[in-house]
Amino acid sequence: METRNLTLLTDLYQLTMMNGYLKKERKEEIAVFDIFFRQNGMITYSLACGLEQAVEYILNLKFGKEEIDYLRSLNLFSEEFLDYLKNFKFTGDVYAVPEGTVVFPGEPILTVKAPITQAQLIETALLNIINFQTLIATKAAKIRYAAEDDLLMNLDFAVHKRPMREFMVLERR
Repeated sequence: METRNLTLLTDLYQLTMMNGYLKKERKEEIAVFDIFFRQNGMITYSLACGLEQAVEYILNLKFGKEEIDYLRSLNLFSEEFLDYLKNFKFTGDVYAVPEGTVVFPGEPILTVKAPITQAQLIETALLNIINFQTLIATKAAKIRYAAEDDLLMNLDFAVHKRPMREFMVLERR
């Protein structure tokens, strides 16, 4: 299966910050950030998911000709920055809890330690990947728990098959 290039799955903000770090000669400073969720009264726990896709995203980061040409067309970035992107490679470290681990508010699901430009680039994509998959897995687990043992749980998320109100169907055995 061909791997999709998701390098531009980021905010323009992240790229402009990277450009700024390069201009200020700060690209090698080390940054650390955690992905976690905050307590909001309704969320008591989550199941950490999306870690395989997050690692796949990081391992496949590359700015090809098409991405560089697109960024050049925006007239926002210096040629020095675009040249830097041509050889971009993630060299940092990523630490994560195992897939499916129960995590609580404020507990890191994933931690990144990397040169600041690299950490800046991957932040948005990692938030999207981890947040979405953790949300879906947690919701499914909580519905299954609430369904009790005597119910057979069939989850059907296919939008094209059923109206929205029927996404999750509980059927008796």
